Amino acid sequence: TTLKSKQLSHFRREELGFIFQDFNLIDTLTAYENIALALSIQRKEKDMKDRIRSLARDLDIEDVLNNYPHEMSGGQKQRVAAARALITSPSLILADEPTGALDSTSSRFLLEKMLMLNKDYKATILMVTHDAFSASYANRVIFIKDGKIFHEIYKGEDDRKTFFNKIIDV
Repeated sequence: TTLKSKQLSHFRREELGFIFQDFNLIDTLTAYENIALALSIQRKEKDMKDRIRSLARDLDIEDVLNNYPHEMSGGQKQRVAAARALITSPSLILADEPTGALDSTSSRFLLEKMLMLNKDYKATILMVTHDAFSASYANRVIFIKDGKIFHEIYKGEDDRKTFFNKIIDV
């Protein structure tokens, strides 16, 4: 709240990545170009091709890099959106219902990839979701009711199924 306009723009550009429920890909750009756009804005185009290819391999979207959004499935679009959010190595990724527009298979795949990104890329992910299954992939769940925090649980050493049951119990 104390940042000036230019400082705030710099913070958003350098430190934040966004994954939206409805992808927010630019229809006239290929998957590769959608991902590269974030680097271009930051003027961090050095090794761009290698960085995009590596992340695309991790997210299993190498085969759609030359496709436009209308040529991709929902799961592929969401993984391209995740790649766009991660390519700049932000400190924090904000994910708004990232599985909301996906079928169960694509949802599970994306959540597993987000878990991998959290571990391998050290990306902190703040995900907003109403879905207990999606929440069970987190390390910590904060419950909000009527605009206020009313409960919080940590995964700790629990496996995902046990943590899911704790979430459901709340």
